[in-house]
Amino acid sequence: MYRFSIEGDEWILRFSPQVYIDSDEKQTILFALLHMGLDLDNYSHGNAFIIFTKKIGAIVFNVERIPSLILTVSNIIPEGNWYSQDLPSIKPLS
Repeated sequence: MYRFSIEGDEWILRFSPQVYIDSDEKQTILFALLHMGLDLDNYSHGNAFIIFTKKIGAIVFNVERIPSLILTVSNIIPEGNWYSQDLPSIKPLS
């Protein structure tokens, strides 16, 4: 779990138990969130968003605002597992 501040708002970043990543990858995620800055204010309680990174893949975040400002990394999807629907088929993106 990490704590960070953006424009006076104190956030908590936590990771779901099924997300297995090393501390370098966790730091990469934290820095990506810091670059988002005030854009985090656009997400209400119960919303979710994704950040795509070349190093890690698609990072899925869940937003909680009650009782605290909490972002939970609920899943990480490596680029090799991304697909695009091109009717009538589904094809890998990579």
